[in-house]
Amino acid sequence: MTAFNGFGPKAIPFLKALDFHQSREWFLENRDLFEQELRDPLGDLVDTLTQRFAEAGLGLRGDRKKSLFRINRDVRFAKDKRPYNRHVSAILSPDGSKAVQGVFYIHIGLEGCFAGVAWWQPEAALLLAMRRAIETWPDRFRAMVKALKKNGLELSAEDAMKRTPRGFEHVTDEDLVAAIRNRHFAVRHVIDPAGIHGPDLVEELVDFTMRAKPLLDWGRAIEGKIAKD
Repeated sequence: MTAFNGFGPKAIPFLKALDFHQSREWFLENRDLFEQELRDPLGDLVDTLTQRFAEAGLGLRGDRKKSLFRINRDVRFAKDKRPYNRHVSAILSPDGSKAVQGVFYIHIGLEGCFAGVAWWQPEAALLLAMRRAIETWPDRFRAMVKALKKNGLELSAEDAMKRTPRGFEHVTDEDLVAAIRNRHFAVRHVIDPAGIHGPDLVEELVDFTMRAKPLLDWGRAIEGKIAKD
């Protein structure tokens, strides 16, 4: 395993140039630079975080083959037909795949650099169970939110529903209503782009994920209850 030593100095300039050209020919001509400055360091970061997360007992892992998202965009059903993303990204998850919930996500791009811990777009049964858990055990949910707040984090309200979903109209506490309207349960950490070029990024990301652990634990308890039922 190669330890993560930072993204290359030309990482962001490469993404800017790729976004300007949006050309397969240009990308193939500059593929070595992409691999050297962005893809290989991202693989090193995934491997390093997998080891560190294991040591911390976080239950999140990945590898450089499965965890990295492609730089190519899927444009089959998109109005925007530009072939390349403006970022690189990767996921570490409980089983190392991209198909499960309760994940760590890293995003290095032109629209910003950030990390997230999330239950993102959970399938209908899990999302319903999470909403039921908020309704049925509000104290557990509030304890989780309080623990996150103590750790300097708060749940994202991104993409929340405007109205309360059917079956929860009787819930009246404002904080619970807002939570039940969520389509995702996620916390985010903004990364200073100047800080992506050195190994200290690893410590920053481990610290963030440890602070986000109350959210992971809350969601995993709900998943465990579904599995038992």
